[in-house]
Amino acid sequence: MESNKTRQRSYTYGPVPSRRLGLSLGVDIVTPKVCTLDCTYCQLGRTSRKSTVREDFVDLEAVLGELKGRIDAGLKADYITIGGSGEPTLNVRLGELIDQIRPLTNIPVAILTNGTLFYRPDVRAECAKADVVIPSLDAGDATIFEAVNRPAGDISIEKLVSGLCQFRQEFPGQIWLEVFLVAGVNTGRDQIEKMKVLIAQMRPDKVHLNTAVRPAAEPEVQALSREAMLAIAEQLGGTCEIIGEAPADCPGCRDRHAEADIVSVLERRPCSVEDICTGLRMDRTEVTECLTQLQRRGLVTTRQRGSTTYFYRQANGAQ
Repeated sequence: MESNKTRQRSYTYGPVPSRRLGLSLGVDIVTPKVCTLDCTYCQLGRTSRKSTVREDFVDLEAVLGELKGRIDAGLKADYITIGGSGEPTLNVRLGELIDQIRPLTNIPVAILTNGTLFYRPDVRAECAKADVVIPSLDAGDATIFEAVNRPAGDISIEKLVSGLCQFRQEFPGQIWLEVFLVAGVNTGRDQIEKMKVLIAQMRPDKVHLNTAVRPAAEPEVQALSREAMLAIAEQLGGTCEIIGEAPADCPGCRDRHAEADIVSVLERRPCSVEDICTGLRMDRTEVTECLTQLQRRGLVTTRQRGSTTYFYRQANGAQ
C-alpha cells in the first residue's frame, strides 16, 4: 500500500507575486486537496478528502532541504508562505517546520489557513510561531457557512470564530483576515452585518475582501463587481480593504527551468498567461510556447473565465 507521503514532488513554488504578501515563496506541506472544508469558490477545485485529522503528510527533511537549496541559491522574497494545495494546519509537524526555517533565513514566515482548527491549542501554538497568519471568514452564520464552505462534519462556524478569538489573545503578530465574497450568497447587507460583528470579536489587524477572479470549484460561483465590493468594504469599515491584482513587477526573481516552474505553479492554482509572465518573470512568447508543449503532452488543460483563459495542471496527464 502506498504511503501517505508524496514522492517525487516539489515542495516549494515561486516566488510568485502575491496580492497580499508581495513576492512570496510558497511551501506546500499537505497532500493535494486534503482540507477541512470543500469551499465552493476554491480555485484548486473540489476537496478530494475532507478531514480534521492532523497527519505527517510529507518528508519534512526533504521540504527543508529543498528550501535551504533555494535560500543558498540567493532566494529573494518578502515572505516564505506556508499554504499550497491543502489546509496546512492539518500537517502535524507545522510548528517544527517553522522552527527549522528560522535558522536558515531572516525572511518572515506567513501561513495561509482557513482557520478551522484554531479551536485546538496545539494548532494555535504552532501557528503563533509565524510572523503573519491569514485565516478566512466567509459567513456570518451557520447556514451560509455550510453553503459556502461545506465543512467536515465536526467543524462549525462557532468553533472557527472561538478559535480565532482565542488565537488573537495569544498571538502578538499580524492577523490578516480574508473574506471571500460570492455574489448572491454571502453578500447581502444582513449577512455582511453579521460578519462585521464576528470580525469585531476576532480583532484582526487587517480585513481583505476577495472574490472569484479565477475559475472556482463550482461553475455557478460568480465574482462580485468592484462597485459592490467597495460598498461592502464601506459597510465593514475599519481596516477593511479590497485585495488588488498581483503587482505588475516582480524584481529579483531568479532564472528558472521554464516548463518545470510553470507546472509547479499550476499544481497549486490556475493561472492566465499574464499571471505566469508576471510571477515567473518570463517573456510572453516563451510562456505561450511552454504552455503549448505542456498541452500537447496532456500535462495542462484550460478553462475560460469571462474573456480570460486560465491554465490548469492536468491531474492525470502523460509524464
